[in-house]
Amino acid sequence: MKKGILSALLLCIALAPVSAQIGTKAEVKQEMKRVADWQVQNFNGSKYGELNWVYAPFYLGLTRWAEIAEREDHDKSYYDWLMKLGRRNGWQLDKRMYHADDIAVSQAWLQLYEKYKQKAMVNPTVARADWVVANPPTGSFDLDYGKASTLEHWTWCDALFMAPPVYLKLYNITGQKKFIRFMDKEYKATYKHLYDEQDSLFFRDSRYFTKKEANGAKVFWGRGNGWVVGGLAELLRELPAKSKYRKFYQDLFVRMCARVAKLQNPDGFWHASLLDPASYPSPETSSSAFFVYALAYGVNEGLLSREEFMPVIAKGWEALVSSVDADGKLGYVQPIGADPKKVTRDMTEVYGPGAFLLAGAEIYRLVK
Repeated sequence: MKKGILSALLLCIALAPVSAQIGTKAEVKQEMKRVADWQVQNFNGSKYGELNWVYAPFYLGLTRWAEIAEREDHDKSYYDWLMKLGRRNGWQLDKRMYHADDIAVSQAWLQLYEKYKQKAMVNPTVARADWVVANPPTGSFDLDYGKASTLEHWTWCDALFMAPPVYLKLYNITGQKKFIRFMDKEYKATYKHLYDEQDSLFFRDSRYFTKKEANGAKVFWGRGNGWVVGGLAELLRELPAKSKYRKFYQDLFVRMCARVAKLQNPDGFWHASLLDPASYPSPETSSSAFFVYALAYGVNEGLLSREEFMPVIAKGWEALVSSVDADGKLGYVQPIGADPKKVTRDMTEVYGPGAFLLAGAEIYRLVK
């Protein structure tokens, strides 16, 4: 038997229990459908306003599920739901011109534009980004989160999920280099300010530079770093292999994924505090889902070792599925916040199912 074939067979045997943990293609689809259906049926756009960032990960995750449902089951209902949502809001964005959160819903609008090619879907986003690039945030890159004026920049790590993928996708849609240049400049300023080289993790914002957990460790928020690696996966989806911009983001993605994988708890979850899980013993599914999404994407794209990361992914997916109630509600989602907090099984928020669907779409690719 040839050496290459033997190596492949041995790897398949080694990963067989891992595949059993993930489940079949049909089982992954079933879990995604349950979570998507529950969130659609329990959607309350009036709670925050349908253009609020809170909903953006769900809209984006639902586009990924909608693609699977239409392709595999000829079910267009999820695309229909998203189209009604977009039309109802005129494909607009939230109100604040500079604030990263208020452009986040555009990720879904641009995803739908790539499918339907209707200019109305992209025009408001282009107009907003055009204005921001033409009127860049004032002052130097002072990223002190305590100063309200600095929020024109991306001064908190969550922002790296909300805005950068929009500017990069706009570059790919329009071909206008100003969008990728703006994104790259702003992103690297935030990276320089909030990334901890020693721990390969991001502080949530400047308020946490000197804070410590009960065990004396630095405060690295689970979902905050989930936002970052999830955002990096979205950027890498859009950056061509030969792009001069790609190396920085790919290297950062690989470093963070390697670090995050080592912080998974034995139960398969990540917790609200990455370095002090004992103080926050409950699972936290929004961070866990973003981490599983990023790790699975990395393996699917050949950026991460399948042999090394598949056991982590499988345990993480199994843990996420165990957090879904019989009716499809995803539990253990930390509420809106900026740092680690206690979480309970009954807690959910719409970005949690969004992250679950992003993870599920990559898990589906793995088993497919």
